Amino acid sequence: MYNIRGMFIPENKIKKIEYYQPFWGRVWIFLKTKKVGLFFGVIIFLIPAVFLVGLILKKSDQLSRIEPVLVDIPKRIIKSIPKEEPPKPKYEYVYKPGPISMEKIKKQGCVADGILSEYGGDTKEAVAMINRSNCQYLHRALETWLDTPDFQKATEIMAKIKKPGIIYGMFIAEAIKRGEKSFEEGGKEFDFSEMCRDNSENVWGEHTCKPNVGEKEYREYLKHITHEAMDIGIQSFLFGQVYFQDSSDLDKSKMKKVLDEMRSYAKEKGIEIVIGAQTGNITDEKYLKMFDYIEGGVGIGEDGVIENGPCWSHLQSCWALLWHEKYASKANNVLLHLDWSGLLFDDMSVYARMNKTKRTETLKYLYNYFVSKDMGFLMPMMATLNKDNGGCYGSKRRSYSASNKYTCQDEGIINSLLSGNK
Repeated sequence: MYNIRGMFIPENKIKKIEYYQPFWGRVWIFLKTKKVGLFFGVIIFLIPAVFLVGLILKKSDQLSRIEPVLVDIPKRIIKSIPKEEPPKPKYEYVYKPGPISMEKIKKQGCVADGILSEYGGDTKEAVAMINRSNCQYLHRALETWLDTPDFQKATEIMAKIKKPGIIYGMFIAEAIKRGEKSFEEGGKEFDFSEMCRDNSENVWGEHTCKPNVGEKEYREYLKHITHEAMDIGIQSFLFGQVYFQDSSDLDKSKMKKVLDEMRSYAKEKGIEIVIGAQTGNITDEKYLKMFDYIEGGVGIGEDGVIENGPCWSHLQSCWALLWHEKYASKANNVLLHLDWSGLLFDDMSVYARMNKTKRTETLKYLYNYFVSKDMGFLMPMMATLNKDNGGCYGSKRRSYSASNKYTCQDEGIINSLLSGNK
């Protein structure tokens, strides 16, 4: 009696189940039951194995003798198959920068404001002027005043400047336009309204403001444009009137974070950079030494002479004279130039109203004085003027140019001084 799932079934009612055995299994059982000798059993197994191996070798030999078949594809079919084009580079020309030399910047530096942004009205002549000059550093060559930098345009102009080893500079302006827009066609979008310093709306005109490094959106924008600038070979970065861009409480400043990120990217790319700022009357040594140089104007009078106090006497607020010990002793390097603001009393306006003899005397005096103090005086090649200034000018009344093509014609004295003649 069997108990199957609770049912008792007599033994005679259960059919015996025969399990299926494969061929070689049945052979093995036969050998065991018939007690065939071990030697004969092995022989029985080896015979089919040898046959199988032989068959495999024969087929392999036949396959090895098959020759490849060449198919002649008609040319019209080949032409219709699209070729995979290699990706086009972002820029047709990219300048490969060399090492940075502060000595070169100080002694052979020139202000070429916006030459890579097509400032001045005659870019062709501006490029020709730089090519025949002794300038080895172009200060503020790429501009960002109330505009985003056009790197495509910049590379096209850089391709025409034939000065191996030249150092290009970029100005990071304290003026931006508010409103949401994309940085480049098809590129990242930035909300410029999110970059503004409090209570600075319309300070530079309608829809403008001062940017604030404390705002994440502005820091992201700075990261984007400085990386792109380094990618095309720019090595010097100047923050305009940094006291407008940074926190008034320097302990809360986010500037070091920005500078560290820039230097990290330069190291990653294997290029050298320098970062400067227009620091005004800031005297915090720790803050000033975050920058490789501080930069500012000289405050010349009609006689071409400079003052030696810490602040320019013509203004009630302190317009700092950076060569004064109050600032220079706390900075890594000091660069000076003829400043411009579009006002009739600024350095460039005063200089452009001088006659040629007086301009020559003034450049000699300023260059030799500051170089003797281990500071840099950057020669004026291109700058902005008040359109009602009078005096000499470039292709437009609101633009100064040292070119011999226009009325100032200061190339001779500038190149002489840059070549080492005193």
